[in-house]
Amino acid sequence: MGALYCLACCAGLAQAQVPTTGTDTPPDRWSFRNDVQPVLTRSGCNGGACHGAAAGKNGFHLSLRGYDDEGDYRTLTRQILSRRVNLSDPAHSLMLLKPTLAIPHKGGRRFSTDSPEYRILSQWIAQGAPGPKADDPRIESIELVPKHIVVKPGDHQQLQVMAHFSDGSTRQVTHWSKFTATDTSVATVNDEGSLIVSGRGEGAITAWYLSKLAVATVASPYDNQVAASEYEGERNLVDELVDKKLKDLRLPPSPISSDSEFLRRAFVDTIGVLPTVDEVKRFLADPSPDKRDRLIDELLYRRDEFVDYWSYKWSDLLLVSSRRLSADEMWSYYHWVRDRVAADTPWDQFARQLVTATGSVRDNGAANFFVLHDDPAEISETLSVAILGTSINCAKCHNHPMEKWTNDQYYAMANLFARVRTKAGSDGMPVVFSADEGDVIQPLTGKPQPPRPLDAPPISPSLADRRVAFAGWLTSPQNPYFARAIVNRVWANFMGVGLVEKVDDMRSTNPASNEELLAGLANYLIEHHYDLKELMKLILQSQTYQRSGQTLKGNADDGRFYSHHYSRRIMAEVLLDAISQVSGVPTSFEKYPRGWRAIQLPDSNIDSYFLTNFGRPERALTCECERTAEPSMAQAMHIANGDTINQKLQSSGNVIDKLLAAHATDRQIIDEGYLAAFSRFASESERRQIEDVLQGAKGADRHKLLEDFYWGLLSSNEFLFDH
Repeated sequence: MGALYCLACCAGLAQAQVPTTGTDTPPDRWSFRNDVQPVLTRSGCNGGACHGAAAGKNGFHLSLRGYDDEGDYRTLTRQILSRRVNLSDPAHSLMLLKPTLAIPHKGGRRFSTDSPEYRILSQWIAQGAPGPKADDPRIESIELVPKHIVVKPGDHQQLQVMAHFSDGSTRQVTHWSKFTATDTSVATVNDEGSLIVSGRGEGAITAWYLSKLAVATVASPYDNQVAASEYEGERNLVDELVDKKLKDLRLPPSPISSDSEFLRRAFVDTIGVLPTVDEVKRFLADPSPDKRDRLIDELLYRRDEFVDYWSYKWSDLLLVSSRRLSADEMWSYYHWVRDRVAADTPWDQFARQLVTATGSVRDNGAANFFVLHDDPAEISETLSVAILGTSINCAKCHNHPMEKWTNDQYYAMANLFARVRTKAGSDGMPVVFSADEGDVIQPLTGKPQPPRPLDAPPISPSLADRRVAFAGWLTSPQNPYFARAIVNRVWANFMGVGLVEKVDDMRSTNPASNEELLAGLANYLIEHHYDLKELMKLILQSQTYQRSGQTLKGNADDGRFYSHHYSRRIMAEVLLDAISQVSGVPTSFEKYPRGWRAIQLPDSNIDSYFLTNFGRPERALTCECERTAEPSMAQAMHIANGDTINQKLQSSGNVIDKLLAAHATDRQIIDEGYLAAFSRFASESERRQIEDVLQGAKGADRHKLLEDFYWGLLSSNEFLFDH
């Protein structure tokens, strides 16, 4: 196995002296597990597009990227009368003839007869094609060196991969590794680990070898000269770590937002409503230097709308919907979520109560989670995405190709929920309980894996309820995933872009844009006993959050490092409520009282063309992808000509009727509209243009002009976007 180091060097791939330890394996002892499998992976033979596909290719099936050594060995040496491996004449083995195109091969040439790949395979066959052995050294970890690179566009850098094995040896395996660049606008990498810097910013390179992963970061600072004084005024941990990254990348921060920008942004992001005209006037007129801090405290601690907004957010996450639950079950589930938000339940307690929920779904709404997800594997997959922000689904069939999770770990995790059962209660409602027996069988082995959480030791199979042990691991401060996942979700809510994007795609091969900040915020949350409001307050008070959305010449290209605020369309439910609020006409929802706002609805299974068109999730799948903020032609047409805005502006008793009944002047009407929609006064040029149009208009003509005025406000990007 150690000979791989020599082969890579001979191929001209290693350009630096990398120390290795252990004794090189002589050529007469090639290992199937550690030498042959890397050849098959490097050549693409066991890739998803070839024989590693779920159904294989042309009757020949290998495990994806070689995760099943024993199965692959049997396939290669025992199937089709052992023709793939010819022990008496190795050169006539199909596994050498086809990839070298000595005979036709639909996969094309994979390597030549003078390659390291051919040498290893031919010698392994000549040595009797020994199979995987119990005492083979096992891969423990790999590292990608250098781990952090500071470069500039046009630079080249050779990366190397070092593998650490259970026998204490360290070997260079660059030639046998798979490389991927996470952001090709910054850097690209070829199959040999040669990196080419293509742009400015920061990206990552991932290396894969024998189901182990390593990541290196590539920083290419922008070509800006930024004075140190531009980073002054750091308020807290957020600013300290964001500015540290901005300094490293030479990105200038945008100035602090205006009071109007901050006010509207904080209301929308924290409680999901626009400030009223009176609230805007009071805030803008307040000269106190601490008024932003006082506003933050009011939004977090004294507004009922906070409960509405965050109950809705967590109901999205937990799929509260009458599509698969009865009306009683849906309401019970929603009230459980809402009661926890109203009580400021710490996130660790929220999660613990959810995953250990037992009893009637009428009495314990959280138990509906196990009504929605009644298969152990589905429960495990859903909790991984919802609570840990990571997907383990790929490991169901094979070792995860983009993460460290193995097939064994997948079934060990699923086995934690093998004994969760439901039965009908005396009132006909489901009752969730833990049975005394039951295990999930791993298809590959035909046996159950000992139940254990990800990256944790096995638990006792005899525990009365395995979920209790899982909850203990899940919410432990030592769990490296739990706090980071919820920090990332909360951060994305306020900042528009997660530290990891997407927020439910947290994995080692998708590193955070600011790892130090993500780790720091996770520790902050743990130190504050998982109080989400403390985390929100820290973010809201930071200069980072309060920066303007106006870009500078030097930071206009930044979309990941928070040098300025990122504008985004307001989420569908908040947008519909904002239209109702500004127009003075509430939206009606069937079977709900008049005046209920969209963000107060407990159920996503409510007919609304606007909400569906603007990206409301169905709550059918635990995935951030269910909600979309992507613009569409249908949205543009609906804003321009659809019923939502136009009907409200033509309804009797709306804001226009009230202004006319009050004999409001043109100036008062303009102030009312701008303050309600934009949380600011109109500029003098805006005011003059509108007054010129309104001047002298009376009766029906004046009403029509005011409809046009309000339509212009409600259809503008300034209204539709959180900026």
